[in-house]
Amino acid sequence: MIRVLVHGSNGKMGGHVMAEISKSEDMELFCGVDPKSTGCENYKYYDSFDKVEGKPDVIIDFSFHTLVKSVLDYAVKVECPVLIATTALDDEDKKAVAHASQKVPVFLAANMSIGVALLADFAKRAAAMFPDADIEIVEAHHNRKVDAPSGTAVMLANSIKEVRPDAEYVYGRGGEAKRTKNEIGIHALRMANIVGEHEVYITTESQQLVLRHNAYDRALFADGAIKAARFLVNQDKGLYTMNDMFKN
Repeated sequence: MIRVLVHGSNGKMGGHVMAEISKSEDMELFCGVDPKSTGCENYKYYDSFDKVEGKPDVIIDFSFHTLVKSVLDYAVKVECPVLIATTALDDEDKKAVAHASQKVPVFLAANMSIGVALLADFAKRAAAMFPDADIEIVEAHHNRKVDAPSGTAVMLANSIKEVRPDAEYVYGRGGEAKRTKNEIGIHALRMANIVGEHEVYITTESQQLVLRHNAYDRALFADGAIKAARFLVNQDKGLYTMNDMFKN
């Protein structure tokens, strides 16, 4: 059995991950770690990594970007693979991820949806096929989301930039300037209880291709995290993404 430590266990996504683990035949919940709650009666719980007893086989992190360094420090300390599903990482966080990946297997994904990973791949291929097309990315989420644009929207843009290295990101649009040739527009909508919607518009003078992914249930992110965790426990130290999982 794969013993899983869930960081951010008392959050919404943490709950979904633990529900998926409970249905799994090859995984079990090792413990939950979450500094925001006083405890839970249904599973072994700690409010700090310093208090965790024993060693898990893999860590799944659905917490907040300010806590990422503590997750990575713990993973390196106990030599445990760690999956970082937390978004809005800054440059220092990314450096910490890269450093930790030199010691343990680290899986990093701005979106744990397998469908979104496919969307990023399709968008990159389409951008390469239509080198002169205008590209716009539109994302929509619930009105409680604090970061904009979403990490997924930036991930999509970064994927396209692999085939358009001169691309420049424009977040929203205002003023009286014409659209430049190398622009990738990124737009954020915040409304009601939308789980997650991402669209990539690839438009030429004669045609338009629209690639879209809609998330209807947050459980899909937990399902992706479980699949990624199974993949990660069999890897050597290094930095992994959804693309690496698709290759296996």
